[in-house]
Amino acid sequence: MGFIIRLLVNALALYLLTRVYGGVSFAPGADVVGILIAALVMGIVNALIRPVLLLLSLPVNVLTLGLFTLVVNGVVLWIVAAVTALNVSGFGTAIIGAIILTVISWVLDVMVGALHLDGRDG
Repeated sequence: MGFIIRLLVNALALYLLTRVYGGVSFAPGADVVGILIAALVMGIVNALIRPVLLLLSLPVNVLTLGLFTLVVNGVVLWIVAAVTALNVSGFGTAIIGAIILTVISWVLDVMVGALHLDGRDG
């Protein structure tokens, strides 16, 4: 059940990102299934590729005091856009979109936690 809720939160966050920020959009005709697939791919990329990117960029990340993580998050969003119905107009747009997506996801996570929909106690 937690996986489904996490998938739905990610899908909602991606959808809200496309509504708030014009540089990221879904392809014309993309439906709910396309949004859910993009959220699933985002989860897979975050679980498998992002840790490798963070490890490889560790020296630069240390030198920039962690700010290079924003670039890694932009790369992740760009990868998701390359294989799904998500469109990103450029790499700089991907970085800005990743920042906005992080904020939206955080707000949604807080709301899900406050409603105790995540299955955690507290």
